[in-house]
Amino acid sequence: MEKRVVITGLGAINPIGKNVFETWEGIKNKKCGIDEITLFNSEGFKTSLVAEVKDYNPIEYFDAKQSKRLDRSSQFALISAREAFKDSGITKENTDLDRVGIFVSSGIGGLITIQNQCEINYVKGHSRVSPMFIPMSIANMPAGNIAIELGLKGESISIVTACASSTHAIGEAYKTIKHGYEDVVMAGGTEASICEVGIAGFENMKALSRSDDKTRASIPFDKERNGFVMGEGAAMLVLEELEHAKKRGAKIYAEVIGFGATSDAYHITSPSPDGEGGAKAMIRAINDANLKPEDIDYINAHGTSTTLNDLTETLAIKKALGNASKTIKVSSTKGNTGHLLGAAGALEAVICVKAIEDKLVPPTINYKVKDEECDLDIVPNEPVKKEINIVMSNSLGFGGHNASIILKKY
Repeated sequence: MEKRVVITGLGAINPIGKNVFETWEGIKNKKCGIDEITLFNSEGFKTSLVAEVKDYNPIEYFDAKQSKRLDRSSQFALISAREAFKDSGITKENTDLDRVGIFVSSGIGGLITIQNQCEINYVKGHSRVSPMFIPMSIANMPAGNIAIELGLKGESISIVTACASSTHAIGEAYKTIKHGYEDVVMAGGTEASICEVGIAGFENMKALSRSDDKTRASIPFDKERNGFVMGEGAAMLVLEELEHAKKRGAKIYAEVIGFGATSDAYHITSPSPDGEGGAKAMIRAINDANLKPEDIDYINAHGTSTTLNDLTETLAIKKALGNASKTIKVSSTKGNTGHLLGAAGALEAVICVKAIEDKLVPPTINYKVKDEECDLDIVPNEPVKKEINIVMSNSLGFGGHNASIILKKY
């Protein structure tokens, strides 16, 4: 018999908050986490704006030795996992930790470490490359480090599907619990790729906004959008089998009721222009949840602020939801946080949970110029008070990866 899956813990660190409370306050107060690059000297780059985790000092979270042995992406992952785990109230006394999985993804992995060690290799020679280079940089290490610190001994995997990575992690965690393979899964994503090579790669691809106005850089669905703003951070959700959560008296935030994933099979970076792949992922999620399109109250769109993404996602939503797409509230919170790449879906899932809890639809901030082709019910600039029972969150990644999850008020 299929089991019900609920969310019992949340954690986050990102450009608008160092925990879930600060993050949600930032969303409600329309905080924009975008500002000038400070993590490296950006002179000569065409990109001047990113969304960094502000005033971050690893020594506040880790001892000196540990901070040197953890890539920034693993640091963020551990910080958000600690918060989510504490929030869940799970202990070895109330939960068999052998049945707690860790599904934590990163789109790129330890890119800052890779850049630094390649520079050392080039300048100082191969004998000076750190023995910690590989363990710090490979994309599974955030999951591995969380498992080691928290003593979680269930299945540990890292799904890498570019910007859909952490939504895939949540979806696969949901399926794993639904079919009885684990009682609990820590699911989420982390990313820290704001460095010279990371910005150069996306900049030369012409994917990044070149605006120098922080209020007009990440502007999803706005007609003047011209690229995404790279963000960083991590978010984690504790997914748990319902009866297990009830037995230990856990606080239940929401229920995960649907997941759908597809591939465009079209292009390495561009989405399929007809939106077919994204639409089919949404349809799969809706069918998995046994819903009708009109049951959905709010969609947190992938909404990256690139010309192609926002247009094709609009087409996908209209194809998947039909007439219901005209009245469902849609927003993208990447105007607040920038685009956290592989961690985006997890952060947006946390925001969706809080939206359900507070009965508040997050706005698409800094939205000014309507795009006639992006003709959804985009929520502009101000949050909307609304009873929210069912939310869909979309993530679309390079390589044509599409993933949608559906959350329900418990």
